[in-house]
Amino acid sequence: MDLPVVFNIIELCGVLLGYAGAILIIYGGFCAAFRVILLELKRTTFTYNKIRREFTDKIVFGLEFLIAADILATLLTPTQQDLINLAVVVVIRTVLGYFLSKEAAEFNLQ
Repeated sequence: MDLPVVFNIIELCGVLLGYAGAILIIYGGFCAAFRVILLELKRTTFTYNKIRREFTDKIVFGLEFLIAADILATLLTPTQQDLINLAVVVVIRTVLGYFLSKEAAEFNLQ
């Protein structure tokens, strides 16, 4: 395979992973909103903690896809500024994911 073909494949994979991450987060938000509405109408057995935990899990999972997409995008244009930007984004998303996972674990205890 030629190198430009490999770059195109990497770029396509990065875009697809980015969309997958965004779709997971959006899907989780819609599911959580729908379940809260059902809970308010008293037509479900969900609790707020369970809804929050499931939504948090989807956010964390979506963030992992977005991190992978950013890494692949940086592989294509590895300037020093892009590497710094990637490092900052990965650290922020990783810390956010860690604390969201920790919060979700606390919901399991309740």
